[in-house]
Amino acid sequence: MNTVITSEKIDLPPGAVVKLLGNWQDYQRMVSVLGDRTIPRIKYRSGEILLMAPLPEHGRDVSLLADIAKVLLDHLNLRYDSFIPITMTLPEISGIEPDFCFYIENWRAAVGKSRIDWQNDPPPDLAIEIDVTSYTDIHDYLIYKVPEVWLLRNKNLLIYRLQGETYLLGESKYFPNISEIVQQCCTIASEETTSEAIRWLRKFLGSTQK
Repeated sequence: MNTVITSEKIDLPPGAVVKLLGNWQDYQRMVSVLGDRTIPRIKYRSGEILLMAPLPEHGRDVSLLADIAKVLLDHLNLRYDSFIPITMTLPEISGIEPDFCFYIENWRAAVGKSRIDWQNDPPPDLAIEIDVTSYTDIHDYLIYKVPEVWLLRNKNLLIYRLQGETYLLGESKYFPNISEIVQQCCTIASEETTSEAIRWLRKFLGSTQK
């Protein structure tokens, strides 16, 4: 597949990342061209538009990491709501598409809503990003003040916690030792299947309760 970006059509081969100069109106036009399509992903930063067509590895890792988070949240008996896909926008400023996001402490703010007002509603408590093609810039989340962002890069989980006006690497607020758990699950998933990784996690959590 060739890369095609016109006023009527946008197609990118898997794994492609394209950066274009453009303003908010250009971004809105591209979003309109894409319609309900979730691929390619599209992001807006001031003065530039980024497009990315994920590889199959990306989708598998998104599913695995989201399932890990759900199992852990259920284990802790925490109420949550989750979204995929979702577009976070602040007009003229930013447009990003996290791979997955969770409302945990702020779950009440998301219940029953078909649209979220990013200028007035609280942000998700946790956003998940998978980098196979080095697409994510953690600073894109600063303006939304997302408290915690997980970034999986080279099968290693980086946990960013919002501290004032910046993100610092640290431990998850919700899940101690989550990095080690994710690494083990990724290993099992690569050698067997994602379902076996989740089965291992459930057994592991069950053994810690004894």
